[in-house]
Parts: sequence; structure tokens; C-alpha cells
Amino acid sequence: MTWRDGTIGDFVVLQRGHDLVGAEQKPGDVPVIGSAGPNGSHNIAIAKGPGVTIGRSGGSIGRVTYVPTDFWPHNTCIYVTNFKGNHPRFVAYLLSRVKLAQLNSGAAQPSLNRNFVYGVRIRYPDRLQQERIASTLEAYDDLIENNRRRIHLLEQSARLLYREWFVHLRFPGHEHIHVVNGVPDGWKRKTIGAVTDFLSRGISPSYDDDAAGLVINQKCIRERVLSLDKARRQSKTVPPEKLIKLGDVLVNSTGEGTLGRVAQVITDIPNCTVDSHVTIARPSTEVGRNYFGVYLASIEDLLARMGRGATNQTELSRQDIADVELIVPSAEIGAEFEAFAEQIFRQIAVLLEKIKKLCEARDLLLPRLMSGEIAV
Repeated sequence: MTWRDGTIGDFVVLQRGHDLVGAEQKPGDVPVIGSAGPNGSHNIAIAKGPGVTIGRSGGSIGRVTYVPTDFWPHNTCIYVTNFKGNHPRFVAYLLSRVKLAQLNSGAAQPSLNRNFVYGVRIRYPDRLQQERIASTLEAYDDLIENNRRRIHLLEQSARLLYREWFVHLRFPGHEHIHVVNGVPDGWKRKTIGAVTDFLSRGISPSYDDDAAGLVINQKCIRERVLSLDKARRQSKTVPPEKLIKLGDVLVNSTGEGTLGRVAQVITDIPNCTVDSHVTIARPSTEVGRNYFGVYLASIEDLLARMGRGATNQTELSRQDIADVELIVPSAEIGAEFEAFAEQIFRQIAVLLEKIKKLCEARDLLLPRLMSGEIAV
């Protein structure tokens, strides 16, 4: 086994991504990769897969994304155009170990210059060892991705039942229920404000890696799932009502791109809050917590369009969320949906715990493999 010392410039060739304005983006199955990873799709690929990108601008500078297929690298990222004989998946793992975000060359707007990246010193093995290391780590990532797909399917099944019962109104016994103005007998039209016990933004945290408190930010809320991977430790005292609880729905409420994203808290998370860019919506006993969560997830697009303000300063206010209407079903139908959804979310919680343990195991193994401490 041979390892060599060099620079990232010795290891790969990098290029800035390409512009793709909204009017030019066409429906297709080619992933568009931006600073934070996948960012929509297009009908044209200009980079061959497998590929590796590095976030170039904004809050995701330095983020490394492995792309298994042909893709369109957006101008918010840098991408590898020549692997110089190195294994693409290994390249992604190695670059993810480098603290590229520290190379920020921007002022007001964070930015990453590929010429700064080129000079970073690294150590890497021969191609055969690269393949062995990548294969070992890829086994973990494949299991993680499989569990994520299962979560997506489970979450989709809850949304499909919600749509069938509460949008199309084909709930059990609907044939015998009179409907007036879209509201079945025994059901009520309410606002979110009327069916929440608490509706408020979070705190401005005091970040401290050694603190006991945990704070969720907008990066933790994606694809209607709450992930603590991007959560941070903080030391500020939190008002009890702002500590998140089982059933709370969290809504991203600042900035474009993530505005309106929704995720529900489906497991107990002690001593945890959200920052001031996220709104906590806590359902009252008048509405089932699972129904409430699936409803808010179903209107993500609406919430995103409700933002007000200038570009990158768009805000989704508490009052705007409170004024959104929903239908509260009868106690009987609500209870049936809660029982079904509860089983779904229990399975999702189990899968999230599996993902957490797999990530922890992979992240413990990765530095030891990449340093040559463990040979494979």
C-alpha cells in the first residue's frame, strides 16, 4: 500500500459551475447540483457522472456532494473535471474531510475560490486502496440511503391517505355525509392560530460546542423530515414554551430556498429549541397532532409563496401562518387517521434512529481509513 503527500491541485482538476437561470431550466431527469447539493432538475447534462462538487457560495461553501449520474453543475458550486486517475467516490470522501469552508474568500457573501482549494495539503493512497476504502464507506452510505428511501415511501403513504380523506373527501362513510361548501357535517373550518397552543419563532442562540442545549436551524428541515445532523449546541437559557415537544411542527420562516419547509417532531428531543429563523407550531388537543403535521407538510408550497420582503430577506410571519385555514375533521374520522399515521411515524422514527447509528459508525471509521490507520 502506497500513500503520497500532495495538494488538492495534484489530486484533481476543478472548475466553476455554470449559470442556469429559471427561464432556461427545463423539465428533465438530470440533477442540477448547487452549493448545498441537489437543487432541482434539467433536461441537459454538461458534466459526466460519477462526479464530485464542492459548495462555492452562501452558507454551504465547502459542502461536498457525490453525484453518481451525469449532471448540471450550477455556478454556485465547483466541480471536478479531471480525477487524474483517482477513484471518484474516494475523492468525495477525502474532500469531505478537508475544512474547505475555512478558505472563504468572500466578504459579505461567503465564497470559495478554487485556486485557494488547490493549495491545500492532503495525503492519499494508490488507486487500489482508494477503491477498497470507498467500497467500505459506500456500504454504510447505501444502507443510509435505503433507509431514507423507506422513510420517503412511508411519509408518502401518510400524505396520500390525507389527500384521499381530507382533500378529495373520500373518507370512511363519506357516502352518507352531507357536505356544504367543502365542509362535511360534523367537521369545522378553523385557522391554524385557532388550533395551536403555541405559535412562535425560536431564540437567538449563544453557540457553544460544549453546552448541553441543542438548537435546530433551517438546514435541519428538509424533505419534510427533521434531522439533527446540522443542529448546534448552545448555552442560552430557553423559555420552557420554546423547548420543542413531541408533535410540534417546525416551519422555516426566513430567506428564499428554504422558506416554508416543514418537519414534525416525532421523537422526544430533550433540551432542544429552534433558532429565530424557525417557527414552532404546537397543535392543541382540538386537532390530532399527526393530522396537523401532515396538513402543514401538504401546504409547503403555499407557505413558501406567502413570504414577504426583499430577496434573501423574505420572511414568513407568525400571523400569516396563524391565518391559514384548515378543516378539522370529526372526532371519529380524526381518530382513525391518527391511528394509521401513528404507526407510520413510529416506523419512520425507528428508521431515523438506524440512520443516526449508521452515520455515527461511518463517521468514526472514515478518518481512520482516510489516514491509513486502518488498512482494508
